[in-house]
Amino acid sequence: MKSLFHLAIHVTDLDETRAFYGDVLGCKEGRSTDTWVDFDFFGHQLSMHLGEPFKTTRTGKVGDHMVMMPHMGAVLRLDDWKALAERLEKKGVTFDIPPVIRFEGEPGEQRTMFFFDPSGNPIEFKGFADFDGLFAV
Repeated sequence: MKSLFHLAIHVTDLDETRAFYGDVLGCKEGRSTDTWVDFDFFGHQLSMHLGEPFKTTRTGKVGDHMVMMPHMGAVLRLDDWKALAERLEKKGVTFDIPPVIRFEGEPGEQRTMFFFDPSGNPIEFKGFADFDGLFAV
């Protein structure tokens, strides 16, 4: 088994969080209490705790975009990324950066999309045809 990543962040409302991560993103809910809920976030553990979300700024220059920092997300196989992009569009998610190809024809070519959860936490999903390109230079 490979190592799994764990991230715990603040959210402002657990019901909204459950609806977004569960119904919109399709993440399976794990354990919870009255102050936090865990999700299987594309094979990794994401713990959402009630509190003030972290401050973000648009300071990350990546390709042609200035992206929100910090942000979280996942890297998916391209077919899974395309299916998620279609699901998000059907669910009416507003994109900060709509689905786009980044670094086309270069090492590390990828698809990307950015959006926010209901608490304002920025999320990026990347899609790769070949995971070997993830760390390409």
